Amino acid sequence: MKLHEPVSVRAFRAIQFVDSELLNQLSEAELVPLLPCLVRMSLCAPQDKSEDWVNEKRVILKLLNGLEVVNALVGLLSIDFHELDQDARKEQQLRQKIGGNKSESILASSLQHGLALEFERSEPSRRMRLLLSELLLVMSQMKEHHTEFYIKHSELFDNEVYLNDVSDVLCIMQAELPALLPLPDLSEALLHVSNGPWLLCRLVANAAESFDEVCESLVASGEKQDEESPGGAVRGKALRMLGKMNPAGALNIRAWTIEHCRLPGLAVALTLDHYKMAALEDDIDGGNHGDCSSDLVAFISGLLLGNDVNVRVWFAQYIRGAQKKRRDGSCALTSLREELTLELLNVTPPADGVLPHRHVVQASCLLRLYCALRGIAALKLSEEETKLLVQLVTSRPPPTSAGVRFLSLGLCMLIACPILITNPEEERRVVQWIRWFLAESASFERASGVDASFGELLLLLAIHFHGNQTNAIIDLVCSTLGMKIAVRISAMGRIKAVFTQEIFTEQVVTSHAVRVPVTPDLNATMTGYLPVHCIHQLLKSRAFTKHKVPIKDWICRQIREASTPLHPLLPPLLQSYVTSVIVPPAKGDYKQTNEAISEREVLDAFRCSALMQHDDDDDDDAVVTATVERTSSGATAQLLMLYYLLLYEDCRLANTRALLAAGRRGAPPYPPQLFVQLPMKHLIQRAQRQQQLYAGLFAPLLRLLATHYPHLCQVQDWMSEDIEMSQLEVQMAPPSLPCTVAAVKAALDEAARRPARAVILLEQLAARPASRLLPYADCIVGAMARLLGGAAPRRTLELLRRLWVKLNTVIPLKLSVMTVNALRRRGAGGGDGGVAGEATPAVEYVQSDVVVDPLIVLRCDPRAFRCPPVLEIVLRLLTSFLAASRAYLCTHIQSHPVPEKAGAGAGDVEREELKNALLAAQESAAVQMLLEICLPNADERSDDSLLSDLQEVRCIVCSYLHQTFIADPFLAKLVHFQGYRSELLPVTVAGIPSMHICLDFIPELLSQPQLEKQIFAVELTSHLCLQYALPKSLSVARLAVNVLSTLLTMLSSDVYADVYIPVMPAMVRFCRAFPPLCDDVVAFLTQLAQMTSAHVAINNSHSPVTIDELWMSDSDTESPRGLPKDSLLCHAVHKAFTDIVRSSKSLALS
Repeated sequence: MKLHEPVSVRAFRAIQFVDSELLNQLSEAELVPLLPCLVRMSLCAPQDKSEDWVNEKRVILKLLNGLEVVNALVGLLSIDFHELDQDARKEQQLRQKIGGNKSESILASSLQHGLALEFERSEPSRRMRLLLSELLLVMSQMKEHHTEFYIKHSELFDNEVYLNDVSDVLCIMQAELPALLPLPDLSEALLHVSNGPWLLCRLVANAAESFDEVCESLVASGEKQDEESPGGAVRGKALRMLGKMNPAGALNIRAWTIEHCRLPGLAVALTLDHYKMAALEDDIDGGNHGDCSSDLVAFISGLLLGNDVNVRVWFAQYIRGAQKKRRDGSCALTSLREELTLELLNVTPPADGVLPHRHVVQASCLLRLYCALRGIAALKLSEEETKLLVQLVTSRPPPTSAGVRFLSLGLCMLIACPILITNPEEERRVVQWIRWFLAESASFERASGVDASFGELLLLLAIHFHGNQTNAIIDLVCSTLGMKIAVRISAMGRIKAVFTQEIFTEQVVTSHAVRVPVTPDLNATMTGYLPVHCIHQLLKSRAFTKHKVPIKDWICRQIREASTPLHPLLPPLLQSYVTSVIVPPAKGDYKQTNEAISEREVLDAFRCSALMQHDDDDDDDAVVTATVERTSSGATAQLLMLYYLLLYEDCRLANTRALLAAGRRGAPPYPPQLFVQLPMKHLIQRAQRQQQLYAGLFAPLLRLLATHYPHLCQVQDWMSEDIEMSQLEVQMAPPSLPCTVAAVKAALDEAARRPARAVILLEQLAARPASRLLPYADCIVGAMARLLGGAAPRRTLELLRRLWVKLNTVIPLKLSVMTVNALRRRGAGGGDGGVAGEATPAVEYVQSDVVVDPLIVLRCDPRAFRCPPVLEIVLRLLTSFLAASRAYLCTHIQSHPVPEKAGAGAGDVEREELKNALLAAQESAAVQMLLEICLPNADERSDDSLLSDLQEVRCIVCSYLHQTFIADPFLAKLVHFQGYRSELLPVTVAGIPSMHICLDFIPELLSQPQLEKQIFAVELTSHLCLQYALPKSLSVARLAVNVLSTLLTMLSSDVYADVYIPVMPAMVRFCRAFPPLCDDVVAFLTQLAQMTSAHVAINNSHSPVTIDELWMSDSDTESPRGLPKDSLLCHAVHKAFTDIVRSSKSLALS
């Protein structure tokens, strides 16, 4: 006999919300399952004392009145539950002891008849004890059967006649003994008896608030694959019945199955139940089934295509197992496939028909779902499904964005599921569809407004098929479908033949690709497959060079159409293009390379730049602003073109040796004058400020620029420029005056006499953007040279320096050459403190001249070395051109490699050594010239002020030398081995913080054979000891004293004076810095004094000045003139003794 429905949907909803109106509408049959709960509700004292509940209770009592079964339920509620609870716990203990032996029971003792008959004839108390005994037995035996599902056969549960009475007793017993019979445990136990799901629904209906708790507990304890075991089937049946009883909670049950990765068949069954119920409601309401089918497809797609890998593997395993083991059609997967087949029939048009607009999105979802079922879950498609899918794929959608998406998915599905093409007729249909696909791609793109056309996807697939790039094809298909699936390469033979033999030959691919229009306003926000993807793949496969199809013009057009945010494929596109231009193919004609972008085309990309077009008389703000706006719109194209040029240069240098070794001519370089015209520094700084817009381009562009133009990437230069810009931005707006180029030039000519007007105009210029200062570059640079005399106010010079810094951000190369030419020496005259100059050359220098000989920067007007603002500019120029010279020499070596033959390796080493020697000579010469700048001239020797120009110049030079020595410690060693004027040692040691590194190589300097170097080392050591009184300094000082002591026994007495007179002040400094060294110094001086006195006594016996007079003379006075060198040495030693004694006294007093 088939059981009737345990609880109706209306009845559960009424009891769940205690809706008295709905309860009153229930029939007696619907009301009976709820009687245990309603009777308890009417008899128990309520917590709610409100008037509303009193009225609700009256309705419930009215419903219960007249029902005979209510009296039996009242009898069940009248028993002693406390005593029952105690006996039940004793029963539990007994079963634990004897292992669940049925012959022993406290609750069901002395059974005279069968259990069913005993239950039928017993009073309420006895009934409850019998049922409780059976449940406890089931619960105890459940724990003993861990491996296999346990079923308890009992007369109470097997006979449907007793089920209503059993359910009433069960509901009241659980409500009164919740601690003894927790709902989750009791629900689990009911799964192990006959008709357990039916009883479970009755139990949950009478405890409606526990619906979620019971369902989640049952799901969490369920099997991974429910249809493979009897227990999973029973559990699924119970949960499905609970879902039908409470449709609002069915989707929650489905969510718990996914969360715990349990009972996949139940999840499918619940989805189908919900789908059918929603479809029935739509039929009643007169609607369509679109929303229902979308929920079904979306749910299955979410399981297979979601982000949770565990869910995907779990559900795919279910599909594989279900289609293998359940071929009788009784599993949920069969029902699912039937519903999906109906959906395919609903959306599929006739053969080669037009797909209606309303079905396009739904059809796309179905295609993705079947791809996932086939590729991820390995579903074996039936013949009907295959036929419908091919018919759907080859249909023709409307020209909309959804239609474009459908076509792309259909094409990728044919490749991902090659099993769809099973016979020549289907192959013919696919070929015709692809031909229509290709012919309509342009019109589809125009009509749909989608830039990423499916035509590019088709072209890209054809390119990959020709290149046998199966992995790339699979990646492309997977990314289009939005899933990672396994595609058998061996099964792609038929679809490959369709692409490469019937539709696209390689010649057709390349010819068609170059005619594809470039993408307007190409940026990173565009998704899908674009023409740039196809061109990139063809460049990588060398198809253009193989078939001699020119691609240069297409590349130029696409560069000009690029915008921000930068598309990530543009940098790789340029890399592939540059490689195809410079590196010939490994096999074939070496001339098979693409044509490089011409110099004119490069300049065309920069022609709209405000930094490359300005008129000296142009001061119209509107014109300049419009120019800047045009520059901003073309900045992306200019950055890409700059990246191309630098990448071309880098690739050319890297492959020159290999090309020459293979007997091939290297690629020609672009002329240096081209790079001078380009605003490279301005563009790289723009990319730096907007790195989020130029992701993927800024880093390689900066690397290339730092490699080939390091003078444009000086860190100190960029930092100081940022500081200058921030200082200029916070200044107050100056008074407004007409600020034409002529007015500025006239004001600067009179700046020495009337500086006010010049200052105002310069402040106005300082408030302008750097790009608007270009017309004033000549007069700003020229004014710096004219105002070197010292008559101009410092404010004017400082403003000129700041304007020069702003101009240096936009035209650094051109500005540097202009400044070098403007600061050249005007004539042969000059100050005493300047570097020996040369006459002004007749021809002005160009960029290459100064790069080859960067010391030209220091051969300028000597007055520039006493003007601190201008000196800062000179040092910037020196740093830039030294870096440019180093890069130039490296490029020269790479561009002119030694031919590979015997001894070629030695030649490379020798050339590298010569290059390093030349660079070291240049840099050390620059340092020596800067040190000479710090020497005072005749007028400055009498000026001891700390606020003089000389003092500021020394600070600037020392700061520069400090950065130089830190960057290259070898240069510091080289300069000090060369030596310089001793009077500069106090300046360098005190002003250059990095001079302490000299302590590392002073021992080596002391061991040099030249006495001049040894003397310089001793003097340097003494100053370092005063500045850095460290243990290391003490050891070096002791070494210096020992070296001097050793020289006494090795040198001829004739050179004593030349050697030891200069180092006497150093002895005093040693003792002042390190008093423990006084003993060694005094011993050395005593020995020197004795030897010198003896030598004087022998050689100067007829001298009017005796030895005693020399020793008794005042040490503070200068040594007597006209004395021999030995006498002067005696006086110097005496003076050193006296200074040491005075220093010791002052130290003792302090």
